[in-house]
Amino acid sequence: MSVGLLGRKIGMTQVYEVSGKAIPVTVLEVGPCDVLQVKTGDKDGYEAIQIGFDDKKRSRASRAERGHVADIDSKRQKAMAAAGETRVKAGCEPKKMIREFRCNAADYQVGQKLDVSVFEGTTAVDVISTSKGRGYAGTMTRHNFAGQRASHGVKKCHRHMGGTGCSAYPSRVLKGKRMPGQYGATQVTVRNIAIVRLDKDNNLMLIKGGVPGANGSYVTIRPTNMQPRPNKLEGELVMN
Repeated sequence: MSVGLLGRKIGMTQVYEVSGKAIPVTVLEVGPCDVLQVKTGDKDGYEAIQIGFDDKKRSRASRAERGHVADIDSKRQKAMAAAGETRVKAGCEPKKMIREFRCNAADYQVGQKLDVSVFEGTTAVDVISTSKGRGYAGTMTRHNFAGQRASHGVKKCHRHMGGTGCSAYPSRVLKGKRMPGQYGATQVTVRNIAIVRLDKDNNLMLIKGGVPGANGSYVTIRPTNMQPRPNKLEGELVMN
């Protein structure tokens, strides 16, 4: 698997092809991310790297979070040093968002910074984010049910879901029945989104279409393992 990056959703805008066709894009702030830990097959049983994004204030970070990224004066570290066990720290600030990516760990080092140039040559990515929470919603809003008829004889149940159970057998509501409940605020993965532009100077990525979540929410971006999208963009693009 390939390494990905962490970032933040900025918002949406549009760019134009030379022909004048407008392309809706989502602007993502991608990185820079610090490599906090490198996991190997000999020690951890699998190969992966752990990266972090967005500095957290030291006053808001726990002692364990600070000790994960930098050397602090603690009894445990003194005992490890006395036993001859050393661990390389990233030497950075504690991070608000930390994720792991399965990849060839030999290509990375603790403390290394990864920026948007990781996606050079990549045509499409998968974006993982948390959708907007809409609270407790009924079946018409949550599952697009049609509701009851708005005719004579239907009393104050126009937006109800109707019958849910079965007859004499099995005389119960089956598991998985779509019902009212919490709508949104769940992890959503949008796959195979085409990359429109990479701005290395400002660590920005423009991807085609929308991404779930509110502006300012955290996102995880990784190269897609689906069939690459063909590049159908015509000529240079200009910002609106």
